[in-house]
Amino acid sequence: MGASAWLHNWKTIIQKLRVVSDRDDEQRLIDALSHTEVATVLGFVNAHAMNLVAGNTDYYHSLCAADVLLRDGSGMAILFRRLALVPGLNMNGTDLIPKLLAAFKGRRVAFWGTEDTWLNNAVRHSEAVYGVDVVCAHHGFAGVDTYMELARQWQPELVVLGMGMPKQEAVAARLAASGAPCLIVCGGAILDFLGGKVSRAPQWMRWLGCEWVFRLISEPRRLFSRYVVGNPMFLLRTLICRAGNATT
Repeated sequence: MGASAWLHNWKTIIQKLRVVSDRDDEQRLIDALSHTEVATVLGFVNAHAMNLVAGNTDYYHSLCAADVLLRDGSGMAILFRRLALVPGLNMNGTDLIPKLLAAFKGRRVAFWGTEDTWLNNAVRHSEAVYGVDVVCAHHGFAGVDTYMELARQWQPELVVLGMGMPKQEAVAARLAASGAPCLIVCGGAILDFLGGKVSRAPQWMRWLGCEWVFRLISEPRRLFSRYVVGNPMFLLRTLICRAGNATT
């Protein structure tokens, strides 16, 4: 992708992000999302997502098709401040999705993603803690048509996708285009967290905005490229975006 193209895509996504100002605003968002009557896609945009936007046109279009995009992570806060924008609250899926699950208590939910062992753990945990009815659980390695058929068969009110970027966003866009009235959440590693595969960073690390360091230490091989290579590239692009310079 050319320099001017990725810069245009970045600015488009930044403009599309919904900034959540405070906890009352967060609760209003949860209330709205848990009572939607049409197909609605919720996505989260972090530094890794912005790096993908710079090089993956299909992913960019999938993000653009989402109904609600939220700012996730300290890297995005840096980007917002560099652009003289108010970043609002850090709206990461690991914190928000459990709150959404609680809002869907007693309702039909589908979990699609991760490996079966952790997926089954996530189902048991979520049914016990949040009171949801997980009517369908499927690993995250099938083709898109498989999930389309599962949606048609089970008609969940909430779909949590834990397939990682960019697959989950592509699946979400296809599901939404089918018109099924449900909330579709692009949850990244949320099913791994709910299933006990990975743990949250200590609270002090989250306060400092460096949970990514904890995750890198926990999964160095899988996350090396995302953080050690990706974070400097994101910061470089942030400087270019601020300057309005189309040169990479």
